[in-house]
Amino acid sequence: MKLRKRMLTCLLLVCTSVNFGCAMPIWNPNPDIRARQLIYASESLRHIPEIWERIWGLDLPDLATPYRVHGGVI
Repeated sequence: MKLRKRMLTCLLLVCTSVNFGCAMPIWNPNPDIRARQLIYASESLRHIPEIWERIWGLDLPDLATPYRVHGGVI
């Protein structure tokens, strides 16, 4: 019984620690500092499409030739 109570207490602590950001805001209440924080956050998110294109190779040139090739040894 004591082990079950301890496990439930640990589970409750883990669940509440995950949701701690909801009770405590992550942005500063000062408007000047908050604007700087939001700019830094948006600047780091701005590069996601470029990273996505580089990972999937979408920024590479198209290798399909517009003309028919023989394909054999000439």
